[in-house]
Amino acid sequence: MNFIPQANLKAFAQFFGENNANFITHVDQFQRFHRVSPVDCVTITMLQASKLIPQGHGLALALVKRASTVELDWDIRQKSRFEATDSAGRQIGVFLPRGSVVRGGDVLVAQDGSLIKVLAAPQSMLKITHCPNHGTAFDLIRAAYHLGNRHVPIELKPDHLKIEPDHVLADMLRAMHLTVVEVFESFEPENGAYATGGHAHDHDREPEHVHGPGCQHAH
Repeated sequence: MNFIPQANLKAFAQFFGENNANFITHVDQFQRFHRVSPVDCVTITMLQASKLIPQGHGLALALVKRASTVELDWDIRQKSRFEATDSAGRQIGVFLPRGSVVRGGDVLVAQDGSLIKVLAAPQSMLKITHCPNHGTAFDLIRAAYHLGNRHVPIELKPDHLKIEPDHVLADMLRAMHLTVVEVFESFEPENGAYATGGHAHDHDREPEHVHGPGCQHAH
């Protein structure tokens, strides 16, 4: 347990953002139960994690295997601030830069140096495949186009798409002769084109092509 001066309570409350009120309530209940004066200290058992290592890159495999785990669905993993309980029973307060997205296989680093591996929890999904009798794999491209126009988070795979349950979208896709079934699987939707954390290429450094006397291309 960490003993935190009451003067630092506001900073810890701000850490939780939208959960600020809940945090204050928990602390207030703790103080009343244990008869702790506001001028004394409060006891906080939550461990903070503010660093994320995508897919555990650079970590020794043995370290990742020994790490505790935390299973989170997409609704939680798309947030940059949330609370969770790991496989060791520790309450973790995750505080990442705004816009951060946590993926299954990522590793969180807690303030005490311990590692927590993130597992993508199974959840209710719609799995979309092309109909082998009345369509082709190209139908998936059409489906992704129409879903993208509606800003729907989509997990893209070579042979299927996955989206969160929506009966209106399911009817639309079936009308396009696609097969839509409910499954209980993890969800890893595609990042936006300008999202951080992807594999970057520096195309600005590619040599400029100039048409002129030295050009070897046939025109």
